[in-house]
Amino acid sequence: MDEPRRDLYEVLGVARDAPADTLRKAYRKLARELHPDVNPGDEEAERRFKEVAGAYDVLSDEEKRKAYDEFGFDSLRSGFDPEKARAYQQWQQGRARTGHPFQDEVGGFGGFGGFGGAGDMGDLGDLFRTIRQQQAQRPRRGGDVHASLALDLPTAMTGTQVSVEVPATGGGSRSVQVRIPQGAEDGDTLRIRGKGAPGANGGPDGDLVIEVRVEEHPVFTRDGRDLRLELPITLHEAYTGAKVPVPTMDGEVSMKIPAGAQSGQTLRLKGKGVTRGKATGDLYVTLKVVVPPAGDDALATALEAAESLYDGNVRAGVKA
Repeated sequence: MDEPRRDLYEVLGVARDAPADTLRKAYRKLARELHPDVNPGDEEAERRFKEVAGAYDVLSDEEKRKAYDEFGFDSLRSGFDPEKARAYQQWQQGRARTGHPFQDEVGGFGGFGGFGGAGDMGDLGDLFRTIRQQQAQRPRRGGDVHASLALDLPTAMTGTQVSVEVPATGGGSRSVQVRIPQGAEDGDTLRIRGKGAPGANGGPDGDLVIEVRVEEHPVFTRDGRDLRLELPITLHEAYTGAKVPVPTMDGEVSMKIPAGAQSGQTLRLKGKGVTRGKATGDLYVTLKVVVPPAGDDALATALEAAESLYDGNVRAGVKA
């Protein structure tokens, strides 16, 4: 037996009246946690990732969300027609009021847009055959096309343009050029209106929905608009201070290490982070003091002599 489908708002963990920004933040958080690249071989995580992506696809689209709020999961069926659904609901309400299986309280089917009385329409099957015939010729919107795009960190920071293949009218495919904006972040979703599957009977084309995945960098880690880097320094540089070269995404720069620097101390290079919109983040450099390999007697003697320079027990504040 199939498990009952969970409410889409429950899947994302948001309230039914949640604004678009709240939906987007909830989706990005869950997508990062459940992505197959983060959970290799975990079938449950993969199932949840698809469930979250499907929920966000519906709730991030204003028209789909409105239909889901009104009709629930029925609105997600292929070929679902909200006008026909409303007509059926109106018939049910009229039947409940009058107790008559084929007429509402004002007589006939006038509430469905002037079809006349029950004698004109015949039975309920005739009603829906008529509606189906009318709706079959109405314009229908094309489906959305989903694609996933992997970018390395430098490309995500500068932005790029990619070509995506989508279905074309009459079969085959067509190429759509998509611009990925500067500062794209892992989990970003881009919706390109009218670039999805073609519509029917003159209806509008669907949308192209692209999910951006930003690969991990071997040196830098990203935290929103900021970048972080662990920088090794020598004992001498830490104790006396120094100017050392630091790699950034814009090229190498020189950074001043203060005298007496400690391992774990973090310094900031302003404006060397990610530009997204009108704001640019910073690069935070965490120092890592590297001790020379053991075995040098002269260094060992010098360090032993340096013990007297500490202000008491360096572990005095570390207690269980």
